[in-house]
Amino acid sequence: MTEMTGIGSRGCTAMVGVYGGLEIGLTHTLPRVIAHVAAKWQDKPFCIDEDGTVTTFAALERRVAGLGAHLLELGVRYGDRVAILAPNCSGWIVAACAAQSVGAILVPINTRFKGPEILYVLRRSGASVLFTVGSFLGTDYASMAIAAGGGASADGRPIAELTRLKALIRIDDQDFAPDHLNEVARNRFAEAAAKVTPDTTLDIMFTSGTTGQPKGAMHGHGQALWMTGLWSQSNDLQSTDRTAIVNPFFHSFGYRSGWMSALMGGMTMWPLSAFDAGEMLALIEREKITQLSGAPTVFYSLMQHPDFSKRDISSLRTGHTGGAKTPPEIIRAGYEVLGFDIFLTSYGQTEATAMISTNYPGDPLDAIVTTVGRPIPGTQVRIVAADGSDVAVGDQGELLVRGPNVMQGFFDDPVQTAATIIDGWLHTGDVACLDNDGRLRILDRLKDVVIVGGFNAYPVEIEIMLGAHPDILEAAVIGLPDERMGEVTAAFVIARDDAEITLATFTAWCREQMANYKVPRHLFLVKELPRTPLGKVQKFELRKQALSALGRGKA
Repeated sequence: MTEMTGIGSRGCTAMVGVYGGLEIGLTHTLPRVIAHVAAKWQDKPFCIDEDGTVTTFAALERRVAGLGAHLLELGVRYGDRVAILAPNCSGWIVAACAAQSVGAILVPINTRFKGPEILYVLRRSGASVLFTVGSFLGTDYASMAIAAGGGASADGRPIAELTRLKALIRIDDQDFAPDHLNEVARNRFAEAAAKVTPDTTLDIMFTSGTTGQPKGAMHGHGQALWMTGLWSQSNDLQSTDRTAIVNPFFHSFGYRSGWMSALMGGMTMWPLSAFDAGEMLALIEREKITQLSGAPTVFYSLMQHPDFSKRDISSLRTGHTGGAKTPPEIIRAGYEVLGFDIFLTSYGQTEATAMISTNYPGDPLDAIVTTVGRPIPGTQVRIVAADGSDVAVGDQGELLVRGPNVMQGFFDDPVQTAATIIDGWLHTGDVACLDNDGRLRILDRLKDVVIVGGFNAYPVEIEIMLGAHPDILEAAVIGLPDERMGEVTAAFVIARDDAEITLATFTAWCREQMANYKVPRHLFLVKELPRTPLGKVQKFELRKQALSALGRGKA
């Protein structure tokens, strides 16, 4: 039987430790953590925005209380959903913490989403408040969300189609979260924060899958903060570290492993709203950045930039990247070219609080390159065959996970929850094996997913969206290897009679309907799709055809 319980880097069955003066455990809530770091770090800079605005740990607590009291005045209550659609900035963190501190549930929205995608998440979650911004990189998020929902309603609601949405708040308004409030308001906020428990749902992270429609994975305060503490400890993060966060806050990598890690650990952070390799190199040199995490494309772009050899990036100490499909050369370059003392990989899923296994400082480089490490403490994993039986060590099968990292369930979807978590075991849909050292290797995916520059693009979801194209009769989407992005999507399309579809018109249409990372980079017009005797599209055949047409042979 192949079953493994998480062990630490020194072989112990549990990793008992402290991060940022807090014991790593399942007993924390975010409002208590905020109170702790405000008292411990006080006027130390916590977040330095791109315009130079500094938010200290003490100021964060005041602003969170002020905004939290305002949310209570708006009628936001325990268990209500509050959405954020905005680029990385201190305001994002304040909005999230304020909502979560009064017992509301955060719903991060991907800033690459277009109107229909945004509307789906808002409607599906039943959000009562939307925090957003105006123009950013040519996109007015507030206007896009309002337009997608039919404009404002006659009775004053911000978006006509969303009857539960009470307010739309711009976090780019200077005074959206004042750092002062009267005693009555503060007491009201404190009463609401005191009702938050470790089991209170902290957030709903929407993730798609083979069913096509995004599902909201729910996580509690205790498990999310526990995961953050474990991740931070495994990367040897310290209060003296200075981190630049380019991973988007709507994603677990920029959220739990990003600003939440900096908050708990007393670190100073620089949030970046968009990635520019040259600006990142300059920031590392100027601010003596010591910690940097990101998708493999981040580090690849840094090394390819013409300023790379001109910048002093010797301050970099600890870094983290990738997951199951991280190119080995990127990991080796982390040590040999970028000069990190610690450069690790890990593996997780949204349904498992984004962390299942990790490598540790001191692990052999070959292990870091070829595996995603050992299961985290307190977590069990099994490798099972198609019939549900456990396979032998070294054999492959589906990875199952059980432990505190497994989500609370899918929001308002008991059927999908029951199909995904069976007898406490999360069925990941990933093909894996365990070696004799207890290290996990991810070999393939049972789930139909393409990872584009660190973002999950689900072919079924894209196919459903392409079904609305007026000139497309049927579409099948696959993933293809890409040097810079890791993978990109490609579409095989059967056009309607007499319809003329070009890559340019197809791409333009897609960019109006879906996030850019989902947009197929390659288009193949075909008369029919290869199918099994039961009519299922044979995507492995499409992959062969695509690679042949592109002159790449095998992947």
